[in-house]
Amino acid sequence: MKFRKKILCIGAGYVGAPSNVMIAYKCPDYKVTVVDINAQRIAAWNSDHLPVYEPGLEELVLQTRGRNLFFSTDIEKQIAENDIIFVCVNTPTKTFGAGAGMAADLQYWEKTARQILENSKSPKIVIEKSTLPIKTALAMERILSSGKGDITFDVLSNPEFMAEGTAINDLENPDRVLIGSHETESGVAARAQLVEIYSRWVSPEKIITSNIWSAELSKLVANAFLAQRVSSINSISALCEKADADISEVARAVGTDTRIGAKFLKAGIGFGGSCFKKDILNLVYLCHSYGLPEVAAYWESVVKINEYQQERFIANVLRSMFNTLAGKKICLLGFSFKADTADTRESPAINITRMLLAEHAEVIITDPKALGNAAIDLANDKGKISFIEDPYQAAAGCHALAMMTDWDLYRKLDYRKIYKSMVKPAFIFDGRNIIDQQKCFEIGFNVFPIGKPALTHF
Repeated sequence: MKFRKKILCIGAGYVGAPSNVMIAYKCPDYKVTVVDINAQRIAAWNSDHLPVYEPGLEELVLQTRGRNLFFSTDIEKQIAENDIIFVCVNTPTKTFGAGAGMAADLQYWEKTARQILENSKSPKIVIEKSTLPIKTALAMERILSSGKGDITFDVLSNPEFMAEGTAINDLENPDRVLIGSHETESGVAARAQLVEIYSRWVSPEKIITSNIWSAELSKLVANAFLAQRVSSINSISALCEKADADISEVARAVGTDTRIGAKFLKAGIGFGGSCFKKDILNLVYLCHSYGLPEVAAYWESVVKINEYQQERFIANVLRSMFNTLAGKKICLLGFSFKADTADTRESPAINITRMLLAEHAEVIITDPKALGNAAIDLANDKGKISFIEDPYQAAAGCHALAMMTDWDLYRKLDYRKIYKSMVKPAFIFDGRNIIDQQKCFEIGFNVFPIGKPALTHF
C-alpha cells in the first residue's frame, strides 16, 4: 500500500504509543511506526499482552497493527525512512548535578536529537511530544542544524494533555490540541502539516496554534494548575477534620461557582503519576533560574502540601489504631496512582507503604492491574509485604483497610463479608472517599474519611 506520509514515534511508553495509535486509527493512509530501545516493550506491543493498560487501547491496536501501525526496535532505519518524527522519550527529574531533584533530565532527549541528526537523509519535521522545559526546542534546533547543512529540520512543540485512565477518550475528544512553531515560512508550513493530521478528527476551533515557547510552557503550567487544585482542596480537608466540616459539602459548594468549577476538587491522599510532581519541580527550577524565588516558593508549596497529606494520613492511622502499628496487618486497596491504569509512578501508595513498614506494620497490597509494578517499586524495601490480587483474600485477617486508589471495584465490594474476615476492632481509612462510609460504620467498621468527621464505635 502506498502511504501518504510516514510518521515515526520515538518512545513506546504511556505518551508516545497511545498518541500514535490514535493517529494510525484516524489516518489509515498514514504509516505510523513506533520505536523504542527497549526490545521487551516492543515485543509486548506486538503481542496479545500490551505493556500499557488503558481502557479502549487494545481494541485500537488490534484494528491498526500490521495495517498501518507497526512497532520496531530499528530506530536508525526508521529515522531515515520517515518524514515526521514525534519525540516521546522519558524526561525524568534529574537525580544528579545542577538542578538535582527539580530540573528535567534531558540526557535521553539529547541522545535522540543526535540520533535523528546522524540518521536523517531527507528533511524532517521533528515534534516535541514529551513534557520539556521552555526553550528546549532551541537546543534541539542547534543540535539538528550542527551537522548537515543540506538537510533541513523544522521543530514543533505538540504537548499531550491526556490523562491516564481516560487517555483514549482524551485523544479522540480532546479539549484542545496545541501546536507551537516558529512564525517563519517553513515553521508555519510544518505546523500546517500537523494541523492537517489532527483535523481528520478534531474540530478546527479546538486546534490551537502558538509560538513554540508558549506551547512548551503551556503544558507545564496546565499540570501545575491542576496539581494546585488538588493540593488546595487537600489542605482544606485537614481544616475540615478539625472543624467537623465535610470536605465533600465544601467542595460541592465551592465547585458550583462557575469561576472555579468542580473538577479536581476531590480530596484524597494526594496526586501521583508521572507528570504533576515532575512538572511542578521543573517549573520551580525554571523560576529560580530566571531569578524569581517568590514564584518558585509558591509552586513548591503545592508539592509540599501533597507530601503533607500523605504524612497526615499515616499519622491518623497510627493515632487511631492505639499509637502502634507493629505487627498489625494493613491492607492497601489499590496501588496505581489513579483508577483505570497500571501506572504506579509517584503513586501516594508507595510512600504510604514505606511509612507503614517503618512502623513495623505488615502490608498486604491488592490492585486489579498494578501488582507487577508495585512489586518493582518496593523490591528494595525491607519488611513484610504481600501482593494479592483478590481483595477478599487480601483483607482476610487484617486489622485495617486503607483505600489508595479509586477503582470502581472497591465501591462495590461486600464489606459485610470483609468485616467478618478481619481482626476486630476493624478499621477503614478511606483515602479516596469512595465507599458508603455510613453503611460500613453500621456494619461495624471504624471509618476514617478524608476531610470528614470519623465514624467510630469507641
